[in-house]
Amino acid sequence: MELRDIEIFLTLAEELHFGRTAERLHVSPARISQAIKKQERTVGAELFERTSRAVKLTLVGEQLRNDLAPVYQNLHQGIARARLAAQGKTDVLKIGMISINAYEMRPFWEAFRARYPQWGLQIRYSNFLEPFTSLRRGEIDGLVAWLPVQEPDLTVGPVLFSEPRILQVSVDHELAQEKWVSWETLGNYSTVTAGDAIPDYWEDECVPGQTPSGRPVDKSVLVTNLDDILTAVSVGDIVNPFGEHAGRFQVRPDITHIPIHDGPLLHWAMVWRSEAEDARIRALADIIRELGPAAL
Repeated sequence: MELRDIEIFLTLAEELHFGRTAERLHVSPARISQAIKKQERTVGAELFERTSRAVKLTLVGEQLRNDLAPVYQNLHQGIARARLAAQGKTDVLKIGMISINAYEMRPFWEAFRARYPQWGLQIRYSNFLEPFTSLRRGEIDGLVAWLPVQEPDLTVGPVLFSEPRILQVSVDHELAQEKWVSWETLGNYSTVTAGDAIPDYWEDECVPGQTPSGRPVDKSVLVTNLDDILTAVSVGDIVNPFGEHAGRFQVRPDITHIPIHDGPLLHWAMVWRSEAEDARIRALADIIRELGPAAL
């Protein structure tokens, strides 16, 4: 097997979903299917059982996953350590961001790099679906997520920024010319849900289940990524409440951003897996506390 094919197999073994695997690896679902079929021909047995409702490993697939996973992980760790050594660094801190305004967080990143040249710092976008999975897998060390985060295995660190809410609507929507809207407006239109892919309490903080007066919010459009949301907004199927920074970093000709004048502030903080806390994480958290929340 080629290294990329091993990566595809192991990712599918984790996700057990061709679409999510393709999204995670930034390839098409067809590429995933082709790679798995090629591997099954090489092995001489099916690695996955596929039905219209589920994907699961066969016994042969389980054995192959158990054999390949540690080898693959050790290989990548060895390459990563070699790259760091070549740069004069001892380790790298990987931060995922669910918000899309990493540019506005530069004071934190620049201070970390200046004070701790022995450590690298990588900033990457993280999908809001299954938001804490990358932390728990060890793929990232910290995550910038909206609050509250009420996961018993995660530590909530300092707030990086707080922001007002906006409502994303199509430029042709009846609200598009309004100077502002009320939080109560959500009761008049359809909006999004991620279903079981995120905790209910966490989704409700961003897209509430009811308005302040108690009217239900129609969260009937299931989405699996950011593009799903923007597409549904742009064609007028939904409205989408989010943080104000989206109006600066999701500028599109087919979407308008309207301030929600009475919406609660949305707070964003760094969180990490409690048992994985180390000097690098504490160093960045201390810098964020020292500098204080970003003024946007």
